[in-house]
Amino acid sequence: MSLAIVHSRALDGLKAPEVTVEVHLANGLPSFTLVGLADTEVKEARERVRAALSNSGLDFPFNKRITVNLAPADLPKESGRFDLPIALGILAAMGHVDASKLAELEFAGELSLGGELRPVRGALPMALALRRTAGGARPRGLVLPQASAAEAALVDGVRLYGAAHLMEVVEALRPTGQGTGADLVRACAMASAVPDVGGPDLKEVKGQTAAKRALEVAAAGGHSLLMVGPPGTGKSMLAQRFAGLLPPLTDDEALESAAVLSLAGCFDAQRWRQRLMRSPHHTASSVALVGGGSPPRPGEISLAHHGILFLDELPEFPRAALEALREPLETGHITIARAARRHDFPARFQLVGAMNPCPCGHFGNPLKACRCTPDQVTRYQSRLSGPLLDRVDVQIEVPAVAPEVLAHCADGEPSAAVAARVMQARERQRARQGVLNADLTGGLLDEHTQAVPAASAFLQTACARLGWSGRAFHRVLKLARTIADLAGSDVILQAHMAEAIQYRRVLQAA
Repeated sequence: MSLAIVHSRALDGLKAPEVTVEVHLANGLPSFTLVGLADTEVKEARERVRAALSNSGLDFPFNKRITVNLAPADLPKESGRFDLPIALGILAAMGHVDASKLAELEFAGELSLGGELRPVRGALPMALALRRTAGGARPRGLVLPQASAAEAALVDGVRLYGAAHLMEVVEALRPTGQGTGADLVRACAMASAVPDVGGPDLKEVKGQTAAKRALEVAAAGGHSLLMVGPPGTGKSMLAQRFAGLLPPLTDDEALESAAVLSLAGCFDAQRWRQRLMRSPHHTASSVALVGGGSPPRPGEISLAHHGILFLDELPEFPRAALEALREPLETGHITIARAARRHDFPARFQLVGAMNPCPCGHFGNPLKACRCTPDQVTRYQSRLSGPLLDRVDVQIEVPAVAPEVLAHCADGEPSAAVAARVMQARERQRARQGVLNADLTGGLLDEHTQAVPAASAFLQTACARLGWSGRAFHRVLKLARTIADLAGSDVILQAHMAEAIQYRRVLQAA
């Protein structure tokens, strides 16, 4: 009887807990049993591994009783990532692979029937988990399919190896004196693209000076934004140019964003350090937005981590989906709790919404009469609840402009000029308080949102007359602080406060 142990990792949200793959060969009726709370995809590894070993010219113990245990037994395992460690465990139990070399490495990879290694989801979370658990000891190396290894190589401090075929791994793990003696190839990080500067430019949007200013303020402080206006006024155009106003991601932010995208299997090295814009259709469910499923997967708000979530036709989204955004907008993360497990995903995104003011879209439009009744207008705008609107910092009207006026509008500022001011304002905020103004809480909020007496009195009067909540009061303060930063002012003046207050008075429901 023979026993072999191979190390691998599962996925549990953004965590990648270690999994020990134990393979036991015994005499008896031939069978291949796989235990350890394995999903259907994992159980199908029996057929893939058998065919891959045979087609690669390797021995398979057809006359043995094979038992594979994936420990710990209470941790769910899914996907084909355990194909490679199971195959290596069988070979090690037969003596074809050196067990001492196996102990220094971890493996993950899906096998084709011919033995080729296919990419797996979550390569970056696996590499990050390996680096965290290393401690002071020398960490194990991680062997992955080539594409996954190149992705995981973005994590520093981890020995990563890539392989295209099962035989490459087997030959490197043969006992000394056997095989070709070839070593595993160290993986190199994917070549990332230069930050894209050729995207849509803000100067292409004619007119809409107030909306462009609102975009600049929202970008400078990390604030959420809602644009309200008739169809065809440029709301979507403005939203598509919002990402061009934001600075590139830092290395830590880029790694956090890439880890979530890797978990969903949609990481693209060509977008490294670029802020992504996710634009789900308005038929998206609450699970699609916040995440869920079995096992839970990240939703659009997590895939937009450190990026932009653009929700066009905002009132058309299901009410439950919109209400599910309330907590992540406050906390910057989402907790998906199920009966068996609990998963936490990051969700620090900038919300950009666009909507019509009424069902026909022309309420308040000077160029076309609205055919909606007051009740219809109120009912339509009420699809956005008060608590949700309370969490949207900037609410701006994007009015209709006559074509003859647009024809004579001069080009506005290019995105590069606005982005430079946004960068300066953000650097000012981080130097002063370490976070963006939108993230100010507690003592930092009281310390860094000091206003002159006239500005404070103006805000208190506005709050009393409009019946604003404490949350709205603090969000206006943060917004005024951002406007002051754009102006290069150390204190919040009355003009800054007045501009911040006007960004909260667009919708009737607000």
